[in-house]
Amino acid sequence: MIKKIPRYKELSVWQKATELVVEIYRNTEKFLSNERFGLVSQMNRCAISIPSTIAERAGKNTTKDFDYFLVISLGSSFELHTQLVLSNRLGYVAIEVVKKMELELAHIQNMVVKLKKSLNS
Repeated sequence: MIKKIPRYKELSVWQKATELVVEIYRNTEKFLSNERFGLVSQMNRCAISIPSTIAERAGKNTTKDFDYFLVISLGSSFELHTQLVLSNRLGYVAIEVVKKMELELAHIQNMVVKLKKSLNS
């Protein structure tokens, strides 16, 4: 049975992920200028990739495509988490900020996994 894929703007996971993008951008603005093409660029791209990938594939209307791109979105979230850890170790982001974003990221990851399971049930 083919399930109807909801419109991406209606997905809570897409909404939460877009909020995280804004938070990442606001925090990376504070990084040293020499990181503009390094860690800042990478973090911003990963953050944007999470909701963008969900939105792109939600428009394909096939469960198989959507499921595959949820995996890609999940991968971007894990990559972003690694970059958050490195940002803290390099002294660019305070541990309190990282912990807050880690919680948000974990929530988004759980939402993606639940969405994947709902598509496959």
